[in-house]
Amino acid sequence: MIPTSKPPIDGSPVSPTGAPRSPAASATPIKSQAVIASGWMHTAKFLTTAPQLHHLPPLTVPEIAFVGRSNAGKSTCINTLTQQKQLAYASKKPGRTQNINLFSLGKQGVTDAVLADLPGYGYAAVPKADKIRWQQVMANYLVTRENLVGIVMMCDPRHGLTELDEILLDIVRPRVVEGLKFLILLTKADKLNREEATKALSIARLQAGGGEVKLFSALKKQGIDEASQLLWQWAHPVGKETATPAAEADEPLLDEPENLDEA
Repeated sequence: MIPTSKPPIDGSPVSPTGAPRSPAASATPIKSQAVIASGWMHTAKFLTTAPQLHHLPPLTVPEIAFVGRSNAGKSTCINTLTQQKQLAYASKKPGRTQNINLFSLGKQGVTDAVLADLPGYGYAAVPKADKIRWQQVMANYLVTRENLVGIVMMCDPRHGLTELDEILLDIVRPRVVEGLKFLILLTKADKLNREEATKALSIARLQAGGGEVKLFSALKKQGIDEASQLLWQWAHPVGKETATPAAEADEPLLDEPENLDEA
């Protein structure tokens, strides 16, 4: 079971009950986890792109993969979380991108985690042979990538989890049981009313199989802090040092990323 996010540190000099905090408590960092996580996500920059698994650089830093059907809002989600309008490019022709794009995270000179943007899947206009090849590449990546610590699946709650989403869940379920983190983001949540949102959350939680589910809206800025904090916690587990020199993580560099599958 994926642990829930810890409450952010408020840094207030007054306790929740209104009584003055002790000197030790006053020394608590003022920055909340949300601010720290948001700043960390903003450091994302392009690392490399790979059409096949053997083109991916072997990394030891934690890697978090973003997956989802074409048009589920994957590019928009990544750009919103990293506060960068064009980090992940949205293609006008969904289903055309076949590459895995990596983005490094960390302060200047240090890479302490990597985001992996996997090709969108399920677009009807894509030839069957291409669909099969992409699905094989994604399945192999999700099963064999050694430094993969978490998966974020984008899902349009108006359509719910599809058969392809369920297949992906079945593929990663053994790794989730072993400790792989998993989050379903119900994108475009601004298009739902309260009743619809509650129903979508309940259904997705039943299907998540040990993962977390959160509503997300780039337009309404909903779920951004929660998702950022969760990803930060995945990449910075308590008691484990994950940062490594950027030079080690940045090689080898390939070409600039291709457009991604959806807006």
